[in-house]
Amino acid sequence: MKKYIVAFLFFINTYSYSEIVNKIEVAGNERVSKETIMVYGDISLKSDYTSEDLNNILKKLYGTNFFDDIKLSINNNVLKIVVKEYPIINSVKVEGEPKNERIEKLLEVISSKKNGPFIKNILREDVETIKKLYLSLGYNFSKIDSRIEEITKNRINLFFFIDKGEKTQISKIYFIGNKKVRDRRLRDIIVSQEYKFWKFITKTIYLNSRNIELDKRLLKNYYKSIGYYDVQVLSSNAEIDSENSTILTYNIDAGTRYRIKKISTNVDPAIDKSNFVSLNKQFEKIVGKYYSPFTIKKLLDEVDLLISSKDIQFVEHSVNEIIEGKNIEVKINIFEGEKQLVEKINVKGNTVTNESVIRAELLLDEGDPFNLLKLKQSMAKLKARKIFSEVTNEVLPGSSKDTKIINVAVKEQPTGEISAGAGVGTNGGSFAFNVKENNWLGRGLKVSTFLEADQDTIKGSLSVTDPNYNYSGNSLGWFVSSTQNDKPDSGYENSLMSTGINTAFEQYKDVHLNAGIAINHDDMQVQDTASASLKKQAGTFTDISLDYGIGIDKRDKVYMPTSGYVSSFTQTIPLYADSPYLRNNYRFSKYNAFGEDVIGSFKLFLSSINGLQGEDVRLSKRARIPRNRIRGFKPGKIGPRDGTDYIGGNYVAAVNFETSLPNLLPENSKTDVGLFLDLANIWGVDYSSSLDDSNTIRSSVGVATSWLSPIGPLSFILAQDIAKADTDQTQSFTFNLGTSF
Repeated sequence: MKKYIVAFLFFINTYSYSEIVNKIEVAGNERVSKETIMVYGDISLKSDYTSEDLNNILKKLYGTNFFDDIKLSINNNVLKIVVKEYPIINSVKVEGEPKNERIEKLLEVISSKKNGPFIKNILREDVETIKKLYLSLGYNFSKIDSRIEEITKNRINLFFFIDKGEKTQISKIYFIGNKKVRDRRLRDIIVSQEYKFWKFITKTIYLNSRNIELDKRLLKNYYKSIGYYDVQVLSSNAEIDSENSTILTYNIDAGTRYRIKKISTNVDPAIDKSNFVSLNKQFEKIVGKYYSPFTIKKLLDEVDLLISSKDIQFVEHSVNEIIEGKNIEVKINIFEGEKQLVEKINVKGNTVTNESVIRAELLLDEGDPFNLLKLKQSMAKLKARKIFSEVTNEVLPGSSKDTKIINVAVKEQPTGEISAGAGVGTNGGSFAFNVKENNWLGRGLKVSTFLEADQDTIKGSLSVTDPNYNYSGNSLGWFVSSTQNDKPDSGYENSLMSTGINTAFEQYKDVHLNAGIAINHDDMQVQDTASASLKKQAGTFTDISLDYGIGIDKRDKVYMPTSGYVSSFTQTIPLYADSPYLRNNYRFSKYNAFGEDVIGSFKLFLSSINGLQGEDVRLSKRARIPRNRIRGFKPGKIGPRDGTDYIGGNYVAAVNFETSLPNLLPENSKTDVGLFLDLANIWGVDYSSSLDDSNTIRSSVGVATSWLSPIGPLSFILAQDIAKADTDQTQSFTFNLGTSF
């Protein structure tokens, strides 16, 4: 305010001036040179300085934030400028905040900077900015003070003193108005949570203004997803009833619930309508259901896929939604867009990842026709690499009206993962450890090591995979594995070494092909006390095998899917083998949503292995039930036995039924609980009829819990066998812990 008063008074006193200036004098400046002042003030010798000219000089010089006070005068054709410079901030220090990362954030958001000018008005704004920062973190009663320490006449140290107080806990969350949905369900939707003693480590139990805004968006999205097209979250209110407790209330007007009455396409005459006839089947499935913007989004994705598969250039689409009573008519408009080319693509934000890794995932290149769909698909591919926490793009006009410039920005994240698991059963325990790196050397390479051990077996493996080898869109991987079985009580020990390469690629939309070649070396030694059938397995054997397969993935999402299915078939055939065999594996999983928060799944696993040319299947190659297909049983300790040793079988079949439990842990969105029923069998012994082939259908029931803990994802399985063979070994409890680095 001071500077504007000075400018106003100066204007009053000089409004009639129009004077020739032959000389310019500057006084009071210590750091800022006369030349700098003249440049920033646009000052020069001229014949007719008016009051307006002088006021413009004042505005420009005050706008530099160099000066606390400025005085101008003209006398005897001399323009005299007297300034008072702002002090310089020598250092900015924060006291009362123990976390260095929060101090760094605080210093980043304030305007007062080291080596910058000290301005009292800006200091007051900085104090308010710091208060808002702590308010967003749940500290609603923080106290922020500041102090300056004068070092020299024109240089100071700036101090901020933080008394953040206690975080404000959310004691209750209420929903009022025409809400149409149970409060319990709405609490599961939002991120804010009511305080419970077992949630002491959860940040969302504290009042946070950013979380409240996120809650409102989540509520609107949820209501729209179940048909409430014009829902409004009218208000939110936080009523603080004590210094660390508050009541949070959301006022909701759900409005009318709409159904989809009709869906149609309006195709531009310049575009062949027959390209989009197949959409009619999709329309039939949706008409009559409650409106959801996510459903419409899936339809537009189908439109995009048709455009892409038929390579139609410069085509765009839009949606018109017409409300009639309680129904909505959806019109999808397909029309020609602007014919533009990609002039340049800029990549930024990558500090570890090579730029070539990012560009290799882009479906657009410089000089290509600009295609918004391909740009969206490129962003999705970059996100799928799991090496970036954020992937964004910006499209700008190019150097001409028919070109575009694309800016791609990424934010790197920790790409390492550590997981460990253990199980406890009737015959001891087991342990597994896994380390992964998804961006090795910044080249996007995936490196994984695995170790598993129990009382008589140690397994280890190392694999390296390039998900986009030579920028071809195909993956290429190499692996090596080793298994050591030491079973002196069972009469044998063996060492199995394997190495090989594999590749995979997407042939069509959601259809993937894979192939690989492996070299296996098996060295088995038996004791004199071993059975006759086991002694036949002794020796050293080498084989080379070809693995290939096909997979179809129609799930809505890879992690925790709610609909769709995934199916795959793989086969292993011998290229060279001392004991040739043929292996077949088939996997199928189907997911369905029942109601608002219950997800059911059905999974099927089939496997067979048979010797060729009259040969028996070797012990190391025989089929076994995967650990996740029959919970409650110890992996590998099921099925045919030779004496006390489990030798595997020729055939495996497993069926799994699982369903989530709704709202078992209220308002805790980071915990999922489900019930399961597993059925499995392993049978077939081809090399001796004297062995124990306990052809019995095994079954178990149990509870599976997943918790996103502060130290990483943690899963527990508690299982009880229902039916088993007398020789089977059970394992009632397992857990797995994973984290990132």
